[in-house]
Amino acid sequence: MYLPPHFATDDPEALHQLMRAHPLGALITHGSQGLDANHLPFEFAKETGGQGVLRAHVARNNPLWQEVRDGDEVLVIFKAADAYISPSWYPSKHDHHKQVPTWNYSVVHAHGRIQIRDDARFVRRLLANLTRTHEAGEPSPWKMADAPREYMETMVQAVVGIEIEIERLVGKFKLGQNKDEADRQGAAHALHARGLVEVASDMENPPSPRS
Repeated sequence: MYLPPHFATDDPEALHQLMRAHPLGALITHGSQGLDANHLPFEFAKETGGQGVLRAHVARNNPLWQEVRDGDEVLVIFKAADAYISPSWYPSKHDHHKQVPTWNYSVVHAHGRIQIRDDARFVRRLLANLTRTHEAGEPSPWKMADAPREYMETMVQAVVGIEIEIERLVGKFKLGQNKDEADRQGAAHALHARGLVEVASDMENPPSPRS
């Protein structure tokens, strides 16, 4: 990934926050059939002494878990909200017209090693954790025990777990840090007016650049 210094960050909190807030990651693998991409909701666990662990599950019918080997290098891409930026939103454009359109976005690339976990206990625990996390905002959170036991066991057997030990996290937060403060805030204001609140807020408070 092309990574100009002003868009790069190695702030763990910023990287972890994006991964947790946008857990649907694109898992890139290179198996016997070549390159493949699968879009999966991940659980991120920060563990002592390492970069952390990503856990997810795939359908048993998905060939992914048979095409990769334990220890294979993989990449997971997490992306936050993104938006088109018009040069007309920069105050300086109206002075000298030396601005062009661009696209702002924030992404984290998690590089690591994959391990297949064809283990019902692992899968059951993972599903319970994911459900607890994503049902937390519901008035009456659904839980696995709400479904018939036999049905849930069938569902558990229909998926296979995966675990990725993260070796390296790379963050690119392209949020107008290369622009004057007035221009960056002007573009953020325009995004707010269009209801693109997440990108606008990110532009107003970008993470610290790589140290």
